Amino acid sequence: MGPLSVEVPEGARLSVGVLDPGSGRSAVHGDGSYDAASVVKVGILAALLIRAQDADRALSARERELSARMITRSDNDAASALWRANGGAAGLDAAHHRLGLTATSAGRDGYWGLTRTTARDQLRLLGHVFGPSPVLDRASRAYLAGLMGAVVPGQRWGVSAVGPGALKNGWFPRDATGLWVVHSVGRASGPGGDRLLAVLTEGSLGLARGVALVEAAALAAVRALDGPV
Repeated sequence: MGPLSVEVPEGARLSVGVLDPGSGRSAVHGDGSYDAASVVKVGILAALLIRAQDADRALSARERELSARMITRSDNDAASALWRANGGAAGLDAAHHRLGLTATSAGRDGYWGLTRTTARDQLRLLGHVFGPSPVLDRASRAYLAGLMGAVVPGQRWGVSAVGPGALKNGWFPRDATGLWVVHSVGRASGPGGDRLLAVLTEGSLGLARGVALVEAAALAAVRALDGPV
């Protein structure tokens, strides 16, 4: 497994995790926690699905509508509604605990986008969505993965630089500095097969530069694990 070959601009930082589901080989480059931004919406939906499983029920039509808006269009109002339905921060923390996300802490006071997480934890969550899971049943995994595969075209950047697949991105500028938090998590199918990827970054001078850094990091992580993409 080679080193990560990507240029990180001064003042920015990144962490990227990559997993080959077929072989189980994985690597995480960089460390630390990040504000999750909208990638936390994967966890919010996972929490809703766990609650429905526990109650032995299907999602309601309203829950399905909100879930689709939240994942495919990154609708924040839908995310806030499902956040409340899940019991807010306590509900999300409980779901993350069951999913084995040991370094993720839900944002407080309704600020779900300020949930703190790591690339390693996001990679673990992706493993539940796209592989066998002792927590999410087959129908829940298929539903969540299907929505991630139906993200609107304008939001299909990020780990998709490696190849087509299913993803969820997150992005926002810091009020104090104007610097951007830009993330991408999901499954991408490249020349070597499917890879799960979680790329977290902050400190970019604009969204476009953040996207470029995320995509360069995704490609570099796969290259380090597998050889040239």
